[in-house]
Amino acid sequence: MRNFLAFIRRFRVLLLFVLLQGLALSMYFTFLTFPRSQYMTTASYISGHAFEFTNNITQYLHLKKNNTALQKENVRLRSKLPQNLLQLDREYITINDTLHRIQYEYLPARVINSTHSKRNNYFTIDIGSSQRVERGMGVISSKGVIGVIQNVSENFAVVRTCLTEKVRIAAMIESTGEHGFIDWKGENSKYGTLSGISNDSKIKKWDAVVTRGSAGMFPQGIPIGKIVSSIIIEGKPLWDITLLFAENFRTVQRVYVVKNQLSREQAQLEAHHQSTNTQ
Repeated sequence: MRNFLAFIRRFRVLLLFVLLQGLALSMYFTFLTFPRSQYMTTASYISGHAFEFTNNITQYLHLKKNNTALQKENVRLRSKLPQNLLQLDREYITINDTLHRIQYEYLPARVINSTHSKRNNYFTIDIGSSQRVERGMGVISSKGVIGVIQNVSENFAVVRTCLTEKVRIAAMIESTGEHGFIDWKGENSKYGTLSGISNDSKIKKWDAVVTRGSAGMFPQGIPIGKIVSSIIIEGKPLWDITLLFAENFRTVQRVYVVKNQLSREQAQLEAHHQSTNTQ
């Protein structure tokens, strides 16, 4: 107690100044409108930014969980699109849709390793044969076509992307139905080429290029890119068409493996047809 009184006696002038200063500021902010509003505005601004920062940290920590949930929801919604359904009876349509069944199923996956600057580029994804992934299945993202499954292990798979030599994905110009194949010249990862289109066809800039669906790897109408230029190939009745890919292969992280329920039936029929024609 003696020390406390000695402390007050020693610093009595400073303590009195602090007390009077506090009273003055309190009265200033209480009775004058403009300073009070400025104080409240500043306090709200600081606290608002503090809450925003905390919320951003929380969202970042839950980002993986939220992305997985969104990916599963996309699978559910995508499976309901008309191009993923197989019509069982082509003469009647009922409201409860019992005349259709799912032809294309989508398996969500993450890209865990990738290349985009080589002549032949690949993605590694985190699902494999244990999740019913097979060689030859198509792979897409929320924006468009990614590539085709090349090799599969129990829990992983390697995807041959559109950025490979002779990728040969069947494609068509959405507005005209003219069809050809997707190629990549090994230069810019943003651009590919559409080959096999006759120069009798009218080509318009920014026309959408989508999957044709003929090979069974993809349903028809999945985006591949948009036409940015077209030049007649010298000495050939064909267009040299450059397209801007729908997906940025440098940044893609979440993908879907496309499982066609009828792919084996189609492959067996086409193989039988080819064998009978060669005999």
